[in-house]
Amino acid sequence: MTETIHHFIEQYGLIAVFLGCVAEGESAAILGGFFAHQHVFVLWRAFVAAALGAFAGDTFFFILGRRFADHPFVVRLRKRPGFRRAYRLLNTHPNIFVLSNRYVYGMRLVGGIAAGLSRITMRRFVILNALSSTLWAILFVTIGYVFGLGAERILGQALARHERLLTALAIGLGVAIVAWLVARHVAGKERVRDAGADRG
Repeated sequence: MTETIHHFIEQYGLIAVFLGCVAEGESAAILGGFFAHQHVFVLWRAFVAAALGAFAGDTFFFILGRRFADHPFVVRLRKRPGFRRAYRLLNTHPNIFVLSNRYVYGMRLVGGIAAGLSRITMRRFVILNALSSTLWAILFVTIGYVFGLGAERILGQALARHERLLTALAIGLGVAIVAWLVARHVAGKERVRDAGADRG
């Protein structure tokens, strides 16, 4: 069973990293770096898969906001916590927002939609998004690579295949839990802020 899973990761892991990074993909990028350290992936390919996934995801949501503003899916995203703040920041500090938006968990989807609805040009967004995606991929894939180094030191250089998978599962689960807690905290603050703004 372990051999089958390991073979599956070797064959389709980079596709999974790409698809994972299309949305809220920190855990996917980190796992890409981890498996690169374990020589399951080539490191530069993990970087490219993560960067392209992040770029494609943000560009997709930008296009949704720009071309399909009245679509029910876009309307629902516009009601999510944080959208108002994202839209306000985009119109006051567009460059800083596009470069930093992906680092705020839970804001990437509404940030892309808000960018599409803002005054920022598509050319400007694409250039800034490409730069941001590249730096983001380097950061989080490197974090995963460092996790792999630490796991190797703890478990020994042999690092059997089932230990690799268990370690990767623990990393992914840990990142997901932390990200969920952060997103819940940020969403709570945004709801309080929006409620205050509505009363005002």
